[in-house]
Amino acid sequence: MNMNQIDYENLGTRMKELRIKMKLTQAEVARALNVTPGYISNVENNRTAMSLRILIYYARLLNISLDSLIGRIDSEYRETALDREISEQVHKLEIPQKQKLLKTMKVWMDED
Repeated sequence: MNMNQIDYENLGTRMKELRIKMKLTQAEVARALNVTPGYISNVENNRTAMSLRILIYYARLLNISLDSLIGRIDSEYRETALDREISEQVHKLEIPQKQKLLKTMKVWMDED
């Protein structure tokens, strides 16, 4: 599997794990995503692949970025999602904070 593919075989299982962790029922998720509980059941049982539009709504429901959601459901993508999340946080810092972070990282990584 290459970096741009989602592991659809395990997608449903991971979506179910996330839903349970969030203490949501299939009916609650279905209502929030404007789909039927049967659709959610089919996704969770790997009979149906979730569309990109529904994945986006699902990420919003969980209050996470789509990138983060894909990273949670696709281990191949997790590193890319983590890199992007780190980059987004660093981008928010002021220059002095970025300089401090860089120094800290170099010390932590044992570099000059």
